[in-house]
Amino acid sequence: MASDFEGRLDSRLRSRREEAIRRLVECEARGEPPPPDVFPSPRYELIGLNKVYEGRDQVASWLAERKSVFPDQHTELIELHHAEDAVVAEFWYSGTHLGSLGDIEPSGRAFRCRMAAIFLFDEDVLTCARIYFDLGTIARQLA
Repeated sequence: MASDFEGRLDSRLRSRREEAIRRLVECEARGEPPPPDVFPSPRYELIGLNKVYEGRDQVASWLAERKSVFPDQHTELIELHHAEDAVVAEFWYSGTHLGSLGDIEPSGRAFRCRMAAIFLFDEDVLTCARIYFDLGTIARQLA
């Protein structure tokens, strides 16, 4: 059910923000940083890991590493909720642990974890992806 605010938000702005998120998810699935027209100055805040990746180089390195660890990674958007300067996304993230993760050797096991992200915008320009997840949920499935 849309909030009263969601009903007042300009439909063109909603569409542009949703398209940016969908393009971002597609790039991430390939292990590639999003193009500048989607995320000009990328900043990812991974709340479950207490880490921040900022700038094209850091983000590109992190996404490539994630793709090498979980080559079949997949993000399934469940729901998008619009706010004045953000879109909250609920999604399933899944993959199979086929690459080394630091000192942790590949387990060959798959995981699926429900997550949420707050995508912050300045009008239709994505400025930050703040991702919330429970690391324990993933770790238990990979052990």
